[in-house]
Formats: sequence, C-alpha cells, structure tokens
Amino acid sequence: MDPNTHRGPEEYGEQGEPVQPPAPAFGGAQGGSGGLARVVRLVSGSYLVTVNPVDGSEIEPCPPGERPAAPDKLDPQERAEAARAAAPPLPSGPPGFAGHEAPLEERTEDTERLVRLLSRGRSVRLTGPAGSGRTRLLDAVATACADLAPDGVVRLSGYHRTATDLLYALFAAVYRAPRHRPDRPELLRMVAEIGAIVVLDDLEFGGAALDELLDATPECAFLIAATPDVAAPSAGSHLEEIFLGGIGRAGCVRLLERAVDRSLTDDEEAWAADLWFESEGLPLRFVQAATLLRQRDRMHGLPGAMDDGYGLFPEETQGTPDADAASEGEGDGEGDRPELPLPSLGEAAAPAPLLASRLGEAAKETLRLAVALGGELPHQAHLPALTEDTHADAALGELLACGLISPVGGHYRLAATVQEQLTGAGYAEGAAARAHTVAQHYAWWAGHPSVTPERAAAEADVALAAMGALTSSRESGHASAAVLLARTAAPAFAAALHWSAWERSLRHGQEAARLAGEVAEEAYFHHELGVLALCTGSLDRARAELEASIGLRGVLSDRNGAVAGRRALALVTDRSRAASAVTTAVPQIAAAGARQPDAPKDRAGSSDAVSTAKLRVTGAASTAETVLTPGAAQTAATTAVPAAAAASHKGVRRAFVGGTRRNLVAAGAGALLVAVLGTIVTLGATSGGGDTHDNKVSTEQTTDDGGSPDLPAEQPGGTDRPSGHPGTAKPGTPARSGSPSPSSSGPATSGSPTGPSTGPTDPTADPTEPTGRPTSPTGRPTRPTHPPTDEPTDPTPTGPTDEPTDPTPTSDPTDKPTTQNPSQSTSASAASSPSQGAGTPSGTESTPTA
Repeated sequence: MDPNTHRGPEEYGEQGEPVQPPAPAFGGAQGGSGGLARVVRLVSGSYLVTVNPVDGSEIEPCPPGERPAAPDKLDPQERAEAARAAAPPLPSGPPGFAGHEAPLEERTEDTERLVRLLSRGRSVRLTGPAGSGRTRLLDAVATACADLAPDGVVRLSGYHRTATDLLYALFAAVYRAPRHRPDRPELLRMVAEIGAIVVLDDLEFGGAALDELLDATPECAFLIAATPDVAAPSAGSHLEEIFLGGIGRAGCVRLLERAVDRSLTDDEEAWAADLWFESEGLPLRFVQAATLLRQRDRMHGLPGAMDDGYGLFPEETQGTPDADAASEGEGDGEGDRPELPLPSLGEAAAPAPLLASRLGEAAKETLRLAVALGGELPHQAHLPALTEDTHADAALGELLACGLISPVGGHYRLAATVQEQLTGAGYAEGAAARAHTVAQHYAWWAGHPSVTPERAAAEADVALAAMGALTSSRESGHASAAVLLARTAAPAFAAALHWSAWERSLRHGQEAARLAGEVAEEAYFHHELGVLALCTGSLDRARAELEASIGLRGVLSDRNGAVAGRRALALVTDRSRAASAVTTAVPQIAAAGARQPDAPKDRAGSSDAVSTAKLRVTGAASTAETVLTPGAAQTAATTAVPAAAAASHKGVRRAFVGGTRRNLVAAGAGALLVAVLGTIVTLGATSGGGDTHDNKVSTEQTTDDGGSPDLPAEQPGGTDRPSGHPGTAKPGTPARSGSPSPSSSGPATSGSPTGPSTGPTDPTADPTEPTGRPTSPTGRPTRPTHPPTDEPTDPTPTGPTDEPTDPTPTSDPTDKPTTQNPSQSTSASAASSPSQGAGTPSGTESTPTA
C-alpha cells in the first residue's frame, strides 16, 4: 500500500479517485527507514522540546522569542471541521442497514430529559451495559444541544484516557494552539474559561479523578456515558445519575421488521420474544438478530446474487451448511424451496461465530486481525495491504452492518462479547503472526515522511495493541519488530501531542528492547522517558531515566546520545534545586505571615515574654558554666551559646505564638535581648582564652579562697594575678608553711601549655579530664560559682575566711613542676601566712567548683 495514494482518516472521496500526497511536514536527518526523520520543535510549558528520532529528543528552557502567542478559541466552523476529522471513518461502498443508522426505539423520553438537564447547566452520568445504545443516545443528545453553549458541543472519548488526557483533549478541541502544550497551571486557567457541553463517551474512571475533571471545568456541563463496572463518582460531585436499560418487546419487534424490510412471521415473533427475554432488550442483540434474519432470507433465495447491500461477493455464502441445505430443495417438481430453520436461542444469544461464518474471506480475515490485536480494528485504508485483498476496505461496512464492530473514539473495535465468542470459535489461531504483520506494516507506514503526526496518532490504539502483543510473545523476531514500531511511532505521537500514547509506546519499546538485547534502542527509550518525565514535572523519575540512558550510551561509546542525555540531566538538576529552594522558602514565608500582629497588645504581655526569655537564657548559661569543665570551656563556648540562644528563641516564639499575636516591637526587643545575652555568655566562657591558666587542681594542691588581704579575687575565667605582685606566691612555691613538698612523687599536675611564667607541661596530665570533683573528701564546703559578668573584677584583696583548710601540700595550677627542699617551702609559706588568718587550720583542702 502506497501511503501517498491510500485514503487517510480525513479522505473519503469516490473509490478509485487519486488522492494528492500531502507535503512532508518534517525535515532533518536521515531516519532508519531511508526517509527524512521527523524533527519537530514544540513548546511544553516553559520548555522547548525538539523531537529528534535519531539521537533522542532535546529539551531546553524556551527562549523568549520561541514563546507562542496566547491561544485563541476556534470559531464554530473550525470546531465543526475538527469534530468531523475526529469522528470514526464512514464505511466505503453503498449505504446499507447498520445499527448506527437505524432510528432510536423508545429513547425519545430519555433524550428530552437529558437535554433539559444539560440546558440547566447540570452534569449527567449515563450508566448502561455494553450494547444498550449509549453511543447512539449521546449522538442524538449532542445534535439537540448544538446551540445551547457558547463553545458548542465537544465530543470526547474516555477510552484509554486519564483525567489529564481529557483536559488536554478539551483544550485542543476549543483553542487554536499548534505545537503548544501548556503546563498544568496554564491548562487549568484556560479550560476554566471554556463554556461548552462536553459529551464524554466510554469513560473508564470515577471517584477523585472524575472530581478533578469536573472541578477544572466549572463552566461546562458534562454528559458522561460509562458501564456499570466503572467506579462511581464521589458523593460531592453533584452528578445526575441515569440508568439506561434495554428497550421493550414491541420496540425490539419494530427494530427487526425495519431491518428485514417486512413483517415478521408468527414463528419469528415467538423467536424474537424469547431473545428479548434472554437479552433483557439490549438493542445490540437485535441488530445482530436482524442480520441473521437477512442472511436467512438471502440464502432462501439462492441461486442468485446476494442482496447484501454491497453486491461484491455473490459467492460468499457458497459452501456453508445453510446454503447447502437450501440448494437441496432446488430439484423439487414445484420449484419450492424448504423453509430454513431459525437460529437456535443459543446461537442468537452468541451470534458472532454464526455471523462470521456467512461473511466473505476478507471480512473473516479482518476479524482475525482484530482478535490478534485485542479487539482493535485497523483503519479501512490498511485492510487491503494487511489481508492481501484489494476489496478488503469494504469489509468495514459489512462488519458494521452485522453488529460485530462498534465505534470507539475515532476508530472501530469489536463489539461487546464478540472477542470472546470469536476466540472460542478458533479465530485466535495464528494471532502472533498476524500481530507481527501489523507491526511491520505500521512501522513502514508511520515512518513515511508523507504521513503527518496527526494521522499516525489516529492509529495509536492499533499500533499500541500490536506492540503489546509482540512484547508478550516469545517467538523469534517479534520483540525486534515491536522495537522498530515503537521507535518509529513514538516520535509521531510526541509531535501530535498525544503524550499518553507516547509514554505507552516508549514503555513497550523499552521492554521489547530489553528482551531483544538491543542496548542502543533501550538507551534511546530511557532517554525519551526522561524527557517526557521532565516535561510533566516528575523530576525524580526523569533523573532515573536519564541516568540509565547515559550509562547505557557510555557503554556503547555513543557520544552524541550521551551529550544529549547530560544536557537534559543538567536541566533536571537545575529544576530540582529551584524546587528545593521554593519548598524551603514557603514554610518560612507562611510562618512569618502567621506571626504578623493583628492588634497591639498591652505591655504586660510583652514584658512577660521578655522576662521568660531572660530567665531561659540565664538558666541555660548557668547550666553551661556548671557542667563544662574549665579546660573545655574554650571549646564548648560555641556550643553552649547557640543552645542558649535557641532555647531563648523558642521561649520567645512560644510566648508570642501560644496566645494571641503580640506586638511586633516586643518581638524585636526579645530578639535583641537574645543576641545581647548570647554575647555575654560567649565572653564569659572565653575570657580566659589568652592565659595559660586552666584552673586544674591536683590532689596535692590547694587553691586560694581569696582570704588573703594581699591577693585579689580570681577572675571568672580562672586567671591569676601577675607574677611578682606583692602577696602572690612565686611559681613552684607551696602555699602553706610546714608542708614539705614531696620530691619523690613527681611534678605537679598542669593542664596549661608552657609559657613564660610556667614550667614544662606534665606529660601524664589529661587536659580534657574533668577536675570539678575532688578525688578525696575534703571535709569542707565548696565555694559557689559566681555567674560570669563582663565587668572587671575588684582588685581589692578579700578578707580572711573562717573555713578550715587542708594541710595537705598543694601548689597553684600554674606552678612549675619543681622539687624543693623543706626550707624553701617554709620561707614561701611565711610569705603567704596572712591568707591563713582568722584561725584557718591546716589539714583540709579547698577544691574549686568548675
């Protein structure tokens, strides 16, 4: 079949009339089939996507000059033309009786009720079993409502469509936006302005997805048709529910009489009554029963041409059992032929095998193709090439007249229960081979440069069915054929903005490539899936797909493909960072908005909050000073201060947010107080950082309690008076007289580094070991720790204390580890004897509290 001369979905002229080939709509590099590869540039949200079938699609931020203009609405003539193009193709050949052409029986009241509801702006869900005539009723209602809405009537199909697919289909049916797919916010804004009556057939979802569709289109009234097995709408959807059942017995008889163009006999009326009871009055069953009666009448009139409405196959019923039985009566003397028996009730209830047995070979082969494709029927223009019969395009009308196929969206498929009936009759034999033939044919046809993306997208269901059949097949060569078809059709689906079909074809292709071991093709499908995920906003999935593609192409040393993948992956990284920044900033902005004051409060509430913050900071600072050892104060200061500040900030926030909103000035004062108090804690904890003294006391030393009038009080950071000051013991001199310094016990403990006034550091000392608890009981209370302040310490010596002291020889923590004789210790003790006044006995040791 030449794609330049066959009739496409929108080309239905006289048979034999040549059709001018359309101009190629694409250009670019040479594709795998020898033609020009489709290279299409389209805008998806904020991205510019270049569909490249060779190395993979490229995506980048859309430059300002490439941004499309704001979409405008189609006029009524353009909408009518688009609706005709989306309708199923009319069968070729002379018109004959078909179920879709017969007038409706007993549906006038239902039609008027639906029109009244839609004219009031109400949405309706029409539920009925398969074969009840839902599609015919929707056609009648759509014709009656043509002038009710500003944007007219929009016909949509829910077959294999999601809520998002239907929103984009509604947008494309009303707006003029070529090569433009808006992002979701813009899509919702545009469809919210559509005022139309939407007739939606074959819906496959309900519940929350249906609510999403209805909420996005507040100005539209929906007429939805679905089968009872589809999920029901939610309770808050405000949909009118109407159930569509079968027709009455009298209506079924009228339908049969109109189909056979004569009155029924008594036997035929009784047969119709039994069929009506068994089928519950479904119109589809009586369309098929009428075909059985017409075939019976034609066989009763043998020999002669068959009055099938087409006149193409006068010999098509020769050799059938019914024809042989009818021909046996031709030798009677009177020339009368015996009356053929009516089909049994079982044959009438499942008539597909009997109907198919009386069809021509082209129609039978078409049914086998449909069974192999899961019920999908190829377009009539492809049937001559697939069946190898030049007149096979007429088989579509023949099958439609028999009631074996029904329209779905823009194509046809087997009617309800026909697939199962034909499978049981043996029509599924050789299904894999036929699916392979269909895949090869569509791979060639879809890759031809004269075939536009829209024409390829119209055959998406058939192509996807072929891919699925070959992917599940384990016969040799079938997976490779599925890869070829997916690689050829996927770019066309993308260019036609049929992205649900694009994604499904990529999934099939990726799985088939994995089964066939074609690593390069598998990398291509991973890349395309990553680009698609990026366009739809699924950044994590896009990153995973692109990384898989880059890895496979790195193994194959495919430099061009790897570069394209890295570019897309870099864009994913940028978008992820931007999304992360927005996610972090939104809660902060919301919290700041929640803290905005509604009205100024009294100062009592503010002062309470400030007092709470001050107490928290003071308590945190005191706790940090008590727990931390002097040796670790330098390191822990940076930890204690943020903790205190955080605790105070939490207290301020709880005080302000816990009740009514406080004054913004009080919040600023609390924050300033936190900063000031945090600075105080930091200065107090680090004030001794420049001195070598670390306040470590060994068990053989005692510290000065500040009782000597010649010694100043200790600084908060543990600093001592400068060396050489009157009343200050020299380094290495014991602090008490009569206490010999043992020379055999080793040097005194020192945790500070060696300085100008200190000796070498004791190698056995652990600078991080806490020393705030004495190693042995002293029998005297410890000196309380004063909170740190930033004021200078009074240098006036403190008065004597009445606390007993331990006579155990000790040394100042800054003393050098030297060995002295008793005479030196005695003279040094005499110099410091005033500090032992007021009856301070020897024999106790004073231990500072860290």
